[in-house]
Amino acid sequence: MVVPSDVWCNENGYTMKFDNNGTEEIVPDYKRAIQSSRDLMNVISKINILMADKGFPLQDLSQTTKSMQTVAAENSALRTKTTGAALYESPADQLRRVAKADIILEIDWGVNTRGPKRSITYNLRGLDAYSNKQVAGAEGTGAPSFSAELPILLEEAVQNNMDNFTAQLQQHFDDLLTNGREVIIELQVPDSDTWQDFETEYGGVELSEIIDRWMEENTVEHRFNKSEATENHLLYDQVRIPVYKPNGMPMDAEAFARQLRNYLKAAPYQITCKVVNRGLGRCLIVVGEK
Repeated sequence: MVVPSDVWCNENGYTMKFDNNGTEEIVPDYKRAIQSSRDLMNVISKINILMADKGFPLQDLSQTTKSMQTVAAENSALRTKTTGAALYESPADQLRRVAKADIILEIDWGVNTRGPKRSITYNLRGLDAYSNKQVAGAEGTGAPSFSAELPILLEEAVQNNMDNFTAQLQQHFDDLLTNGREVIIELQVPDSDTWQDFETEYGGVELSEIIDRWMEENTVEHRFNKSEATENHLLYDQVRIPVYKPNGMPMDAEAFARQLRNYLKAAPYQITCKVVNRGLGRCLIVVGEK
């Protein structure tokens, strides 16, 4: 799915304020951008066409933002059982979860004018929606042209780099099938007297070690990184999960976290857990309560 870059949104005034757990952040307002900027719609349409011609059909940002409105209305009514807290999701998380796009194509451009001729300078980045890592890129400036049509200027500028860009995307997809998709799994105990912590022992083995062993057995090629570990918090990043479930359906961070939750709920541990979706590529497991 093609989205305008943060820089383009900021320069053109398409931003909104977002309360991130008490911290105010400025984030892109994609809905207002696509409703107000004809240039943006033309650019997105042109890239959609160019990518489809290369065998990479894309989801449409306009239709996805409409779906987000329905999902946002439903989520506004949801609350947790234990504390009654609302769900936390940034606008970017909402977009990626609703779209379920593997790759976000972020486009930034500017038009250069010299006399009667115009050219376009662009930067196109392919971002993995699960890991937020850049997996493909193309940038450059097209040859000056007398054409006044922005889509034509864009097409002339990017055509020479499209083969290399799509080759980078294909290489990334091949890597996913071989080495798995990269996600983040976070585990945390509640601030409560009813639960112990990750140093609690089962059969002489600490719970954190039990979870480590499960990760070793269920990640692709046993690949993951434990970047933070305390008695109350575990953070696993660069967790490689299968692209597909055994039934052929796509696997995401939430589906993988549910497998770990079910493992902890079963004998001999019988630990109550709650899975909190934080986007396609990140999931939190609250261990000890729902």
